[in-house]
Amino acid sequence: MKGGPLMWPILVCSILALAITIHKTIQFKVVLKGMRRSASDLLDSPVQQLAAYLHALAHGADQEHTSLAASQDLNSLEKGVGALSLIAAIAPLLGLTGTVLGMIDSFRVIAAHGSSAQVGLLAKGIWEALITTAAGLLVAIPVECAYHYLQRCLDEIALAMQGLSLQFGGKDDDRN
Repeated sequence: MKGGPLMWPILVCSILALAITIHKTIQFKVVLKGMRRSASDLLDSPVQQLAAYLHALAHGADQEHTSLAASQDLNSLEKGVGALSLIAAIAPLLGLTGTVLGMIDSFRVIAAHGSSAQVGLLAKGIWEALITTAAGLLVAIPVECAYHYLQRCLDEIALAMQGLSLQFGGKDDDRN
C-alpha cells in the first residue's frame, strides 16, 4: 500500500508471470521427456500429436505437410512465452511511472508549503517512488530470466523435433 496505486498492476504482472512460467516449464518438461522416449514408446507419450506426425512421415507422408503440422504444434507451445517478455518490459515502466508520481507528490508538497514543508510529507512521495521502482525491477529481472530459460527450452524442443523428423524421414529414404 505504501508504494501507491501502481503497486497493483506490478503485483498482477508478478502473479501472471509466475503462473505462465510454472505452466510453461511443466508443459515443456513433459514434451521433452516424451520426445526422449524410444520411437516405439512415443505413440503412448504426452506428445502423441508429434508422434502421429512422425509416424506418418515414416510411412511415406509428405514431409512438407508433416513439417508444417509440427511447426504449428511448436507455435502453440510458444503461446504465452512472449507475454513474459512483455511483462519484463512493462514492470520497470510501471515502477518508473510510480517514481514520477511519487516525485510529483513531493514537489506538490513543496509548492503548497514552500520552505516550511515538513520532511515527513516529502518523504512520503519519495518513499512511494522508491518502492514502486524497486518492485518493478524485482518483478522484471526474474521474469526476464524465466523468459530466456523458456526460450531455450523451446529451442531444445524444436531441435529435438527436427532430429526426430530427420530420423523418421531417413527411414522413408532407406526403403526406396
